[in-house]
Amino acid sequence: MAMKVGTPKNRPLVVINAVGLTSRWLAHAPNLRGLAQAGWSRPLEEIVPAVTCSAQATMLTGKLPQEHGIVGNGWLFRDTGEVRFWQQSNALLQAEPLYTTARRLARERGKDFRAAKLFWWFNQGADVEISVTPKPYYGADGNKVFGITGEPDGCCDWLEKSLGKFPFHTFWGPAAGLPCTDWIARASALVVERERPDLTLVYLPHLDYDPQRFGPSGSDMPRLVAELDAACGVLIDAVHDAEGTVWVVSEYGHGDVRRAVALNGVLAGRGGLLTVRDGPFGQTLDTFRSRAFAVCDHQVAHVYVSKTQPIEPVIELLQAEPGVARVLAGGERAEVGLDHPRSGELVVLARPDSWFAYPYWTRDDGAPDFARTVDIHRKPGYDPCELFLDPKLFWPKGRVIRRLIQKKLGFRTLFDVIPLDPSIVRGSHGVPAQAAVDKPVLIGTGPPPDGDGPLAMTAVHGLLMRALLPE
Repeated sequence: MAMKVGTPKNRPLVVINAVGLTSRWLAHAPNLRGLAQAGWSRPLEEIVPAVTCSAQATMLTGKLPQEHGIVGNGWLFRDTGEVRFWQQSNALLQAEPLYTTARRLARERGKDFRAAKLFWWFNQGADVEISVTPKPYYGADGNKVFGITGEPDGCCDWLEKSLGKFPFHTFWGPAAGLPCTDWIARASALVVERERPDLTLVYLPHLDYDPQRFGPSGSDMPRLVAELDAACGVLIDAVHDAEGTVWVVSEYGHGDVRRAVALNGVLAGRGGLLTVRDGPFGQTLDTFRSRAFAVCDHQVAHVYVSKTQPIEPVIELLQAEPGVARVLAGGERAEVGLDHPRSGELVVLARPDSWFAYPYWTRDDGAPDFARTVDIHRKPGYDPCELFLDPKLFWPKGRVIRRLIQKKLGFRTLFDVIPLDPSIVRGSHGVPAQAAVDKPVLIGTGPPPDGDGPLAMTAVHGLLMRALLPE
């Protein structure tokens, strides 16, 4: 592995993305609270949608989704008619990201600049020296093997040799939990100790699991926050040893929900606007023949309406649905920063106690085979049911063991253990929180921003640039 060790003169800046962290929970995080007390802390005003890919793109570019183009965790790719979620290409960003801007300005000053991007999104093809991101291997027979990828050659091998295999099964799915956050934090500490990048972006997802499963009021938040804080402590110590500084950001806070709204069911049923294709593996969404369908993403949905379908009846149909707060059409989408060609003709916002479930099939027995599996790329919408084992199954863990044995014996099999009932999901995000203590947080060093209210999330980019390249 050829990795260039940073110059001892640089003062590394590490940005921890502690997704789900709000000022309400800082009391349970002594390491992170210590950073806030030594520097400053401010709540952030969420963008819409307040979801991972859009929020990260805004912090990286200082732009709203209608400028950087990341209108959600997924959207309809109009040229192919495919709904794709969780795409990793840095080229999807339609505005210049932080690391590219900092590199350009540093070179104008005659300085070197090196960046590391560890599990932040839009990682592949990013203008950074060091990157690590989850990326399974997919076999021609439908098999999938967990793995990570990144730059430079040998980087991932070095980290897994030092720390053991990345615990991919804890990054997402029914087993999602602390081990992946702990691994990422320790891997980031090794990168900082050995390489001293000028900028290191670190994504720690621990608070994104139970608060979605059970809602924040149904989760042991003091324990979860303390676990996250302990993982952060390892990285913070490494940064301090390197005479660097740590900033902390988060993308959103979670809220309790009591209602799952099946927008596609409304469009298919009462509206008669959504079309499916029956097949041997269940029903698939026919985006070409549908007059309207929803790409659901937590508490925000993009509804794509065909040119032949009058839009007003669709608006009226959706607006009448319990749990829907607003339906924005055309130029109205600019009110929430989503007036972009990738957006749906309609943008639908949920009420704070509701969220949008993706199921589109028109019969109970029409669910596609992937619906009962963890399959984030095949599903035309976000599915938090993937965080659960189906409680209706007899001994669901035994079913997992059986499927593992079948797989090891060479049989093709589905890990069909995910529930189809969205009502079990008790937490969500996507629309702005009503109280400042429940909004995402920014913890920084140096001169604090003016004022004392929430900062726009677009301001994160400029503040980080000031910290990286002070005048």
